[in-house]
Amino acid sequence: MGRSVHARRDERARSLPGDDILPSVLGSLTHAITIRRPPRDVWPWLVQMGAGRAGWYSYDFIDNGGQPSAERVIPELQRIDEGAIMPWLPGATEGFTVLHVEPQRCLIMGVLPSDGREPTMTWAFVLEEIEGGITRLIVRARARSGYRPPFGLPTWTIRTLVPWGHFLMLRKQLVGIARRVEASGSASSAASPDARGGHR
Repeated sequence: MGRSVHARRDERARSLPGDDILPSVLGSLTHAITIRRPPRDVWPWLVQMGAGRAGWYSYDFIDNGGQPSAERVIPELQRIDEGAIMPWLPGATEGFTVLHVEPQRCLIMGVLPSDGREPTMTWAFVLEEIEGGITRLIVRARARSGYRPPFGLPTWTIRTLVPWGHFLMLRKQLVGIARRVEASGSASSAASPDARGGHR
């Protein structure tokens, strides 16, 4: 049986870091996975995400130019700051903008419009230690009112096709992260002293 990425009812209902960035939303999707390692070992894999970086750990032929996502913690990619860009495709100058970083707790990204106003959507990765040495990785995507689906899709797909596509990509990503973290053991020990991410 495959690993579950379904968030519990309480996880879907309660507020998470990053929710305050978009107080009024058109829709919200929450998923989660249990990882048998503490948050300090999960964190390095999150901060190095991005196409042309460590990849997104999802379907690489779609979002990483066919290059396999990293199978190790990469020390030189362990600093991430607010305002940094995590490219959504290799060679792209556009991508998810890092909106908020709390090392070993949460990484909040978003898509900023050209006018620099509030994001059109946010993507939060939240780490919670549920018991000794076990982490619950909760991921929430939120789209503000007026959000337009990608690739020119009509608005009605926000409640139909978009959630399915999001689930398929995110399931692959979350399972990929969990597998890598658990296989690597103490990932944080492979990184530099500044490998927790955060502000310069």
